[in-house]
Amino acid sequence: MKAIQLYLKLEKDFIAPALSDDWAMKPVQDFLTDNFKKRSMGLVCDFTQEINKVYTAVFPSPKVMKEILTKKETDIMLFIHHPKTWDIRKTPKVFQQMDRSLLEKFRKRRISIYNLHVPLDNFGKYSTSSNLAKVLGIKTEKPFAPYFGALCGVLGKTRRKKVNKLKEKFERTVGHKVGFYKYGDDEIKDNIVAVIAGGGNSIEMLQEITKAGANTFITGISVKNEYSQKEHDYARKYRINILGGTHYSTEKFACIAMCDYFKKLKLPSKFIEDKPVLEDI
Repeated sequence: MKAIQLYLKLEKDFIAPALSDDWAMKPVQDFLTDNFKKRSMGLVCDFTQEINKVYTAVFPSPKVMKEILTKKETDIMLFIHHPKTWDIRKTPKVFQQMDRSLLEKFRKRRISIYNLHVPLDNFGKYSTSSNLAKVLGIKTEKPFAPYFGALCGVLGKTRRKKVNKLKEKFERTVGHKVGFYKYGDDEIKDNIVAVIAGGGNSIEMLQEITKAGANTFITGISVKNEYSQKEHDYARKYRINILGGTHYSTEKFACIAMCDYFKKLKLPSKFIEDKPVLEDI
C-alpha cells in the first residue's frame, strides 16, 4: 500500500479538527515531520513510500523498536499511541524520548512511525477506554471526560455487584496485580463503572465521575504520591473506589484493536508486547 494513502486514511478516520495535543520532542526533532512538529499528532517519521506491514505498540520503547528491527523487514510502519515512552520511575521526567540511534536504524530500514494519542483516546470503536471497558465486560453507555477536544472516558454497566469481584476480573485481564484504593462502598453503585484508560486520575476527571453518580473508577495510573495526594483525598471524601492497572496495560487493548483496523485495509498487522510499570499502581 502506498504510504501516503494509509496516512490520509488514518487522518480521515481519526484526526478531527477539534482535537489537539502537545509533545516536546526537540532532542529528536530532526527525525520528525514538519506536520508533527506543528500539531503533535499523525505522521511522526516519514521514512518510507510503501507500507507492506504494520506493527502497533503503546510506546516506542527501546524494547519495541529493537524487536521490530530484529525482524529484518523494510517498508513497514510502527503505529504508536504515544510518541514517547512512559516511565513513572523517572519522575519528574516521566516521558522519555525515542532513542536516536534506533530512529536512525528505522530510517535506513524504511520504517515509518505514526502516532495517535488524543485521537485514539477519543471515544470510538478503537478508543483506549472503550476497548478497556470491552475486555472487562463493561457495557459502554456513554462517553465522558473532556480532554484536548476529545471525550476520553466511558461510563458503563457491569454485571458484577461487588468492587472486589471487578478487581479480580481486572487482574485476570491485565495479567498482573492492580492498584486498589477502597474509598467507597463494597457495592458498585447502580452497577455503573467509570473507565479512563491511562492517566485518568485527576481532580477534573474525578469531578466528572462524581457528577455521574458513580462510586467505582478504573484507570491506569493510580499510585498515591506527592503528585496525586489531592486526587486521593478527593476520592476518599466523595467515596470513589479507584482501581489502577498501569498506564501500559490499560491502553494496550486499543493498540491490539488497531490491528483489526489495519487488517481491514489488507495490511498484515501485529501488536508488540511491552512490560507494564507496576510502580504506576
